[in-house]
Order: sequence, then structure tokens, then C-alpha cells
Amino acid sequence: MASVLNVKESKASERTVVVAGLPVALFSDELLAILVKSHFQDVKNEGGVVEGVIYPTRTKGVAYVTFREKKVAENVIRKKNHYLEKKVIPTPLKVSHLSEKVFSSVNAILDLSVFRSQIVLESLVMDLKRKIPTLCFSCLGPSGTISVRGSFLAMKRLRESLLSKASSLLEKNRNFITEGRKWDRQSPRRSLQRSNSVEPLRPSVPKTSRSGETLILDTDVFLYLKKKCKSYESILKSFHVLCQERVDGELTTICIQNAYAVSLPNNETNVKKLIEELSHVLHFELRKETINLEGKEAREKRNINVACEQLSSKYPQVLINSCKTHIDIIGSSSDTYSFKKEVMKLLRQRVRK
Repeated sequence: MASVLNVKESKASERTVVVAGLPVALFSDELLAILVKSHFQDVKNEGGVVEGVIYPTRTKGVAYVTFREKKVAENVIRKKNHYLEKKVIPTPLKVSHLSEKVFSSVNAILDLSVFRSQIVLESLVMDLKRKIPTLCFSCLGPSGTISVRGSFLAMKRLRESLLSKASSLLEKNRNFITEGRKWDRQSPRRSLQRSNSVEPLRPSVPKTSRSGETLILDTDVFLYLKKKCKSYESILKSFHVLCQERVDGELTTICIQNAYAVSLPNNETNVKKLIEELSHVLHFELRKETINLEGKEAREKRNINVACEQLSSKYPQVLINSCKTHIDIIGSSSDTYSFKKEVMKLLRQRVRK
């Protein structure tokens, strides 16, 4: 796995295009990757030297093509019509710049009731819609819950915006209470009346005003980063920081804080940047295969788990995340494809016996 320190992601992104609309039902993954590379190396398609093709990816029918020169990527995008294997099957392709829109869509249900005592929830939702117009919001429920859908980066901005709002409200409330206590000391006769007016203003907002950095990652990327990448623990130890991690569905929140009071204040910021860069690289390198366990008998589920355990030593870079209803296989495109294929092969052999 490449070191994040040697990756110049900004330059690579300028030479990378996103190719959507691949005919996944007609060709195997290996053949599609070959066809895509051949297509974009052809000068008739405004192509050039291709450094690499990432396929399959986390998004079905989408590939990432990186050229040696930025100009070639721009020419490919400028060409309006692209057809894969036009002589055999004229499959139209959609080619676009690599951007945050590439990230898979994320769904989340937010509980905004914690803000109810501090702000009108409808106003909060309107403010979020204005700040992050790429997100899709459902109607606000009577209990304060709301469903949100959007790209991972848009969700990340949403979480950061809510954390900032919570911190701001908490700070205002603390200042108000502090002023109230000063006023009480000056007017002891009215202390009871004052305390009664302050009590309802206690916020139920999470405590986010502590020093440190907060980082939000895709859960699959985070699990792989923590369990399969030695770089993660190495970064924490090198900068003497501690991480408090909370997995919440498809998103994981990491709170980064210095382990010692004498640690440098910018350690937390440096760790956040390094983890962000590393996770960004993994987001494009990783692919997830899923084995569904729903509707299967206990014996069949046991056989699947045994097969995964047997293959784990053969594929040390593959993360196996077992859940009640399914098993996620996370790793590189080739590893996850081969891993799942061998699992199915082992299961067929057991059935024959």
C-alpha cells in the first residue's frame, strides 16, 4: 500500500476522469477494465497514455482512468460522445471530471431534537439547505428527526456544520450562565428568581467545545484504515495523540486530542490532515463485496464463515466484517473479487460432499 506522504493527490486528480455507464451485465470486470483502457488510449477518442484504470469500484458501472498528461484528460472530457466497443456493442459512456460528486451517495437519519430548546428546528433545516444545497432533505418529523441523502463529502460538511452550531449554542449558553452568576453575586436577594430563569436554558447539545480536532470518515474506509493499515496507529503514536471513535452507520466520527498536556497544539491538526489524505486514497482503492446471509440456514451461514476464515490468511489485505445479515469483504478490486470467488468455490465443494 502506497505511503500517503508520497501521493500527490491534487495533481493525480487533475489527470483523472470518471467513466460511468459501463455495461456490467455484458462483460466481466477484468474484460471491462481492458476495454476501458484500450478505448482511452485510442487517439481517435482524443485519448493518450493511460497510467492506470481503477475498476471495479465501489460504484457499480463506474471506473476511474488516470492519464499521464492533464491535457489528455481535458481532451477526453471535451469530446462529447464516447462509445465502448462501438464495432461490437455501441455502449454510450459518460465521462466527467473527478470531483466530490463521484463519492457514493450516503443516507442518514438525523435527530435534531437536541437543538429544540435552543433554536427553531425548521429554521435550522432551512439554514442547512442554504449552506449545503447538494443535500436532499425529507420533511422534518414531529420528534425532530429528518432523513438526509447526499455525497459523502456533503454529509461531512453537514456533520461539521451541526457540530459548529452545537458548539456555538453551548458557548452562548455558558456565557449567559456566567453572566447570571455574576449578577446573582451582586444581587443576592434576587438569586432565587435568577436561578429559576437560567435553569430552562441548559442545553442538551453534545459537548464539542473541548480542544482537539473532529474528523468524519466513511465507515468502511475507517474500519479498513484501523484494522489493515499500520499507518493509522503509527501516525497516532508519532504525534502522541489519542482518538475517540464512534461508528454511526455509514459514517464514523473521530475525535483527535493530544495525549499529553505538553504536546504541541498543531499535532492534532497534522494528524487530521494525514488521516484525511490516507482515507481519500483508500476511498478510490477499496472495493466492497457483500455476501448476503438473510434467508440462509444456520449450517449454510456457518459454512460461509468457515470459508472466510480459511481464506483470511491467504488474503491478509482483505478485511472481513461479519454482521448478522451479511458479510462485507473490503479490499482492493482484485482481492475482493478473488476472495468472494474462492468462498463460493469452497461452498460448492462442501455441497458436493
